[in-house]
Order: sequence, then C-alpha cells, then structure tokens
Amino acid sequence: NMQEYDVIVLGTGFKECVLSGLMSLNGKKVLHIDRNSYYGEESASISPLQELYRKFKVPGPPKSVSRGKEWNVDLVPKFFLATGQLVKILMHTEVTRYLDFKVVEGSYVYKSGKVHKVPATEEDAHSSDLMGMFDKRRFKKLLHFTQNFDKRNPRTHQDMDLDKTTTRELFSHFDLGQNVIEFTGHAIALHSSESYLDQPCMETIRRIRMYSESLSRHNYSPYLYPLYGLRELPQGFARLSAEYGGTFLLNRAVDEIVMENGSVKAVRSEGKLFHCKQLICDPSYVPNRVRKMGRIIRVICLLNHPVKNTNEASSCQIIIPQTQLNRTSDIYISVVSYSHSVASDGMYIATVSTAAETSTPEKEVQPALELLEPIMQKFVSISNLLVPNEDGRKSQIFVSRSYDATNHFEFECDDIEDLYHRLTGADSGSLEDKDKKVGVFFNRVLSGCEANRTDV
Repeated sequence: NMQEYDVIVLGTGFKECVLSGLMSLNGKKVLHIDRNSYYGEESASISPLQELYRKFKVPGPPKSVSRGKEWNVDLVPKFFLATGQLVKILMHTEVTRYLDFKVVEGSYVYKSGKVHKVPATEEDAHSSDLMGMFDKRRFKKLLHFTQNFDKRNPRTHQDMDLDKTTTRELFSHFDLGQNVIEFTGHAIALHSSESYLDQPCMETIRRIRMYSESLSRHNYSPYLYPLYGLRELPQGFARLSAEYGGTFLLNRAVDEIVMENGSVKAVRSEGKLFHCKQLICDPSYVPNRVRKMGRIIRVICLLNHPVKNTNEASSCQIIIPQTQLNRTSDIYISVVSYSHSVASDGMYIATVSTAAETSTPEKEVQPALELLEPIMQKFVSISNLLVPNEDGRKSQIFVSRSYDATNHFEFECDDIEDLYHRLTGADSGSLEDKDKKVGVFFNRVLSGCEANRTDV
C-alpha cells in the first residue's frame, strides 16, 4: 500500500527540521523519516555525559564529573546573531514559543597570542587595546558610516559607487590599518576567507551593520544560544511540522530512494513504499549525489574553569583570524557552560573547530587548545565537508551541505534559504519578518522570559 506525500524529509538535522517545518507551514503534506531514535543527526546534542564518552570510545567519565544527566553536549556547536537570519526564520515560524534563550557573554578575537574583546561600537573602540589612537578614530568613522548608510540615499555613500567599490577599496577609503582590517573582516563581518576583500563591499557593510545591531540588543555580545543546547532547535521545528500535519517516523531504516525518469518517485522504508513529489535530505542519505570539499576538525573540551582573559565569562566566542597563524582558514572557539543548562554546576564545554589544511589537523588547532588549558577531557572528530553535485531541480532531490567549521549559523541559514528557494521557487525574502516582531522577541530574551505565541 503506497502512501502519498508532497515532501519526504530524511534525517532530523537542524536544516532538515527547519525545512520540514516551513513546508508544513506552507500547507504541504510532509513525512519525516530518521534512521536514529533521536533528533539532530550530525548536529545532535549528546546526553547524558556517559553517552559522549561512549560515542568517542573514551574511558570515563571520572567520578569528579558527576550528574551526567545535566549535560547536553553539541556535536556541532553554533551561536546565532541577535538580528541574523535564524532569528527571522524563528519569528516567521513562531518556533520561539518552544524555546528559551540566553545571551552569550562575550565576543573575542585572538591577536599575538592573546584574547581581546571585539570592538563593535564607538565606545568599545575608545577602550580597545587592539588599536592605536589614530586607528581608533578611523575605525569609529567606518562604524559611523556603516550605521548611517542608506543604499537609497547617495548622500550617505561618501562619493563612492558602492556597487563597484571593493571591500579593500572601502577600507582604504577610511585608511584602516592591517590589524583593524583583520578583526573587522573576520570577527565582525564574519568572513571566513580573504576573498571578500576583492568583492563588492555591500555585503561587508551589511554584515558589519548586522553585527552592530545584534550587539545593540545587549552589551555583552551579539550572540544568543538556547537553554539546554542546540537540540532544542530541530525539536522545535519538528513540533511545528507536526502541528501542521507533518508525520514523523524515527528509528526507521531507509532502504531505497525510488526514481522514475530521473526524478524521485518514492522512498522505501522497511518494506513500505511512501510516494513523494520532492525529497529533502542530508548528505549521508545520498552519498552518490555529493562530493567532498574538504575536512573539518572539531575538538570538544570539558573544562572546570572559564577561559583566561574573557572576564570570567560563562559563555563566549573566540575567533582566531587565519593570518595570525599563517593559515588560510580561521579557527573558531565556542564556550558554553552550566549557565545555559548544558553542564553541571561550575563546568564548561569549549569546542574548537576549523577547516583542516594538513594531514595532522589536531596540530593545527593546538594554539586554540592552549588557550583553554587546563583541559579535563578532549573529544576529537574529523569529518568530511560534503556538498551536493546538483541543485535538485531535475531530480527533485534537495540535499543540504555538511555543517561548516564556523561557530555561528549565518552560512547554515544561507543554505536553508537557498534550498527553500529551489524547493518552492519563492523569493528567499519570504522567510523574513518585520523588525518590530524581532524586537519584541529580543525584549523577551533579554528579560529572561520565554517568547511564546501570545507575546510575539
């Protein structure tokens, strides 16, 4: 007996659950299948702590690390910007009613072996030890320019043709020094390579503004993180999908993806055939439809202390720009703790991630690990970065990318919006919501309250 669905989703990773929720919200009949008994796939959170040790085949945990059920350890930890794309998706779908959030306490950048606070306001620039007096003035002028920039008002363009001006030329216009360019490009605009310098500057202006506006929501940092870990995100979108009629089958094998004339026709699972018009999945379900683009190393570290030079922050982000270590990829450090209900009292979880550039990836991240010492326990994983071979329009099989090394959600949200556009043909802007709605949400977050349907 063949059952009919508009969309079948394979895997309950963050991206797959977001798209499942969006398609259900659009009135599609959705079936969601996962081979695992838990949500998250590659982006799962591990609990209790004993399961983390078991997964990485490490003896333990020691008796000193008690109350394993209090731990929720993300395999792919990421923060999200307060006014970033993920917030717009959360507001559009009203998944905020399922989640509680807390502001990440600090945003830092590495320079010359030391961690420094990222300056993103004129007040920060005045007190920053990253810049000299003249650089501070120039950086303030850049911030003032980006905050007052209006594409429709040429008077705010300072006689530059910003559709043609490169970011390198923009920085030269403000006579920024190399140190300022480095932390602005990598720790504020969050570019992951140097190629942005020779591209039109509009995207960098947008990113600097978004970072500054996110920071304005709270003085600590521009980042948020959900209480109880990132597992709450796929579960929240799964609830959304179920609320609008989506069907979920967990702990169920996928035997075959049935094709007809080059297009997906059905999914065979444990002897049953489920018909569909479109299929969404992560790379692990279609290994013949993806290619390897590189490798990612992640090192999860358990700590019993805050990271040095972060003002005793219970959570923070640290970015090590590539040029600081003569690399071509930045190194990212995310730190969360008991304050986010993901660890026992007084304990911290720090994760180091980057794109591997050599045959000895763990040596590449050693400078980052030294910032975290002493480390109680390390868990090292090296995974392939996989991307789809085709856009899915012909086969109607839409495959997400593997999670990158960054510890924020902006690039993952780009992938979600691109997939959504190809699935529906709709403008990706349809995922956005009104600034007022986003503002109400953050007033609730910063007051420590849940943003539920009534509040929003």
